[in-house]
Amino acid sequence: DFGRSSELAFVVEPSDDIAVQEQPLILYCQVEGIQPITITWRKNGVMIVDSENAFMLANGSLYVSRFQRVRGDGSSDEGEYDCMAQNHYGLVVSRKAKIQAATMSDFHIHPQNAVVEEGGVARFQCQIHGLPEPVILWHKNSMPVNTDNERYTLLPKGVLQITGLRAEDSGIFHCVATNIANVKFSREARLTVSGSHSTVYKDPMILVGPENLTLTVHQTAVLECIATGNPRPIVSWSRLDGRPIGVEGIQVLGTGNLMISDLTVQHSGIYVCAANKPGTRVRRTAQGSLIVQAPAEFVQHPQSISRPVGTTAIFTCVAQGEPPPQITWLRNGQILETSDHIKLKNNNSTLSIYGINQADEAIYQCLAENSAGSTQASARLTVLWADGLPSPPQGVRAETVSATTIQVSWEKPLQNTKEIIGYVLHIRKAADPVEMEYQEAVSKSTFQQLVTDLEPSTSYSFYIKAYTSRGASKASEVTVVSTLGEVPAMPSLFIKVINSTTVQATWEPSIKLGQHEGFKLYYRKVHLSQYTGPVLLASNVTAYNITHLDASVVYEVKLLAYNQHGDGNSTVRFVSLRETVERTVLNPPCDCMKDEQNNKTSTTGIIIGIHIGVTCIIFCILFLMFGYRGRLLMCKNVQEQLSTPQIPRSQRSATGLVLNGATRRDRDDRDLNGKQLDMNELERLFPASPSQEQQEKGITSAHSLSASHDETQISTLPLDEFSIIEEQPDPLPKNPHGSSPAALAPDHGPANEG
Repeated sequence: DFGRSSELAFVVEPSDDIAVQEQPLILYCQVEGIQPITITWRKNGVMIVDSENAFMLANGSLYVSRFQRVRGDGSSDEGEYDCMAQNHYGLVVSRKAKIQAATMSDFHIHPQNAVVEEGGVARFQCQIHGLPEPVILWHKNSMPVNTDNERYTLLPKGVLQITGLRAEDSGIFHCVATNIANVKFSREARLTVSGSHSTVYKDPMILVGPENLTLTVHQTAVLECIATGNPRPIVSWSRLDGRPIGVEGIQVLGTGNLMISDLTVQHSGIYVCAANKPGTRVRRTAQGSLIVQAPAEFVQHPQSISRPVGTTAIFTCVAQGEPPPQITWLRNGQILETSDHIKLKNNNSTLSIYGINQADEAIYQCLAENSAGSTQASARLTVLWADGLPSPPQGVRAETVSATTIQVSWEKPLQNTKEIIGYVLHIRKAADPVEMEYQEAVSKSTFQQLVTDLEPSTSYSFYIKAYTSRGASKASEVTVVSTLGEVPAMPSLFIKVINSTTVQATWEPSIKLGQHEGFKLYYRKVHLSQYTGPVLLASNVTAYNITHLDASVVYEVKLLAYNQHGDGNSTVRFVSLRETVERTVLNPPCDCMKDEQNNKTSTTGIIIGIHIGVTCIIFCILFLMFGYRGRLLMCKNVQEQLSTPQIPRSQRSATGLVLNGATRRDRDDRDLNGKQLDMNELERLFPASPSQEQQEKGITSAHSLSASHDETQISTLPLDEFSIIEEQPDPLPKNPHGSSPAALAPDHGPANEG
C-alpha cells in the first residue's frame, strides 16, 4: 500500500511556451497514482473554471481555443500555469509553466551608410526585439547575401561583417527579421568602397568588442570582435581568470568572432579579445562577460516514508542550479508553515517533523526555483497507528529537588496496559526547539524518574509515552517546572601575615563561583565560639585586612560567597601571629645608615685592589721587555771595524754586517760621496763588546751596558732594514786570553737573509 502506485506523481508536467495570437494552445499534464484522481488547473495561483475559451481535456491537459495577449475585458492569457492532482492520500502541484505571447517590435537599430577604403572592414547592424528571438537575414541589392563568401560573416544578433573590401562589395544593404509572430524589414544602407588598398602603417584598433551576455545552458553564445589596422591584426581570445577556453563547441566566425555552442555553467566568465600587430607585442584589447544560467534540478529527491506515531519524520531535498535555487515546501499543495514540531534546516533542504501524529499524514512537496526555471518533487508521509495501543500516561507531575535535579512521576494509562513494555520520558529545555529534546527509558514497573545534571534556574518540559511491541501511545500532557537557583561555589582563600597585629585575607575571582552578589568574611579566636562578622564585601573585592589582632593566639578566618539563592559553602583558614613576633625579637631592624656606610667602604676597598693588581701586571710586562732587550746581539769592536778601512781577513768577525741590504763596498762608496755615517748613532745602535781592560773594570762595564740599554729604548732599527750574512771564516790565531772573536757573538747557524 505504501509503494509508488499509492502515491501521486506527475508523468508529464506543463512546460514554458510561446503562444501565437488567435491560435490554440495546449498545456499538458499527466498524473499516475491510485484512483480516483482529480486534476485542476491554476493560472497565477487562481483556479481556472472551464469556459468556452479554456477547458480541461479528458487526459488532464488544458486547452485554450484562441490565445489572446489582451482580451476585451483587459485580461490576458499570458501568465504562469500549474496543474494540481489529488487523491485519497493527498495533493500535489506541478511546476509552474510560463506562457508568453509571440511578438515582434519595430527595429530599434537600423543599418547606416558607410564609406570604407578598399581592403578595409565594413560592419552593418540591425536590432529588433521579439518572442521567440527573431531570425535576421541580410539582403544586398534586394537579393540574399551570399553566405558562401568567406569575407561575409553573419552573426545571430543581426550583425553583418565584410572584411578585405573590394569594389564589387559596394551596394545597398538591408535586413529581414522573421519569427512566428511577424516578418519585418529594416531601412536600407549604402556601402561605398573608395580608393585603392593603402600601404600606410596603422596601429591595430578594435572597432567592436564583445557585449555582456546572459544566457541559459545549451544555448549558443557569439562574442563579437572585429579589428582593423595595417598590417591586418591577428585576433585572439582568452579568459580573464586564466582558465583555458577549450576546444569542444568552440568556433571562430569570420576573422575573430568567438562562438560557443551548447553552453554550460563552466563557460561563465569574462572573455578578452586582443588585436595583435603581427610579429610585435603591440596589441589592443576589449572584454565582455558571459553569464550562463542553469534551471533548478534535483540532486536528491525526497523519499516517501512510514513512521509510527510519536516518532520523527525527516525529508531531504537537495537542488542545484545557477543562480542557486530557493527551496519551498508544500503540504498537500499549500505552503508549509513551520511550528514547534515542524522545522526546516540547511537552507530549507531538510524538513523535520517531530512527534508525528495522524494529522501529519500528507504529501509533502519540495519546489526548487531560480530565474532560469523551476522543478518539483514530492514524497508521502504515512503515520503508522495500531489498534489496542495504550492510552496516554496519566497524572504527570514534576517536583524540583535541587538546582540540578527534578523528580518526575506519573500514573499508568487507563486503557490497554497489559502489553506495556516500558515508558519513555521526553525532556527538553522549555526555551529550546523540539529537535533538542532527549529521552530517558524507564521500566514498566517504575512510575517515577529522577532527572539529574540539569542547569540551575532553568525551565524544563516533560511528557511520557507508554510503549508496546506494536508501537507507542500518544503523548501525555506536558508539564513544565524550573530547577532551583544555585548558590555560589567555595572561593579560594589565602592568608598573609602583615605584622604582629594584622593579617590580609585574599581570594581570586573565578567563573566557577557562578553568579554571586558578594562575599561574607568571618574571623574568631579558635578557643571562642562566636565569630566577628560577617564583613560584607562587594563581588569585585579580592582582599581585606584584619587588624587589631592578639599575637598570642591562633585565629580562624572564614570566607563565603552569596547570592539571591543563599550562602555558598565557606572556605576556612587558620593563622598564628606568634612566629612573626618571635622573628621580630630575634632579628631587630637593620641600621640602614650603617649598612650603607659599610657598603661604601667595601666598594672603596674593591677599587683599590683593582688598581694594585693592574699596576703589578704593568710592572711584569716592563720586566719582560727589559729582559728581552738585554739579550740582544752585541757586536764586538763595531766602532773599530767601521773606522778602519783595511783589516786583515783573519781579524774580521765571523759574521759580517750589511746595513739596509748593502755591502761594505757600497758603504765605502757612500762615504767617498760625502755622506758620512754618524758614528755615534751606530755606537748607540750596536755598542761594541767590552775590551779586556773594561772587563777588569766591572763597574765601568756595567755602567756602559746600562747606558746602552737606555739608549736602545729610544733608538731602534726595524728588523726588515738589515740582514746578517754569515761568511766562512779563515782559521784565526788563538786569542791571547783564550777566546776567539767569534765567541763574542752567538752562533747564527746557516746563512740566512732576513
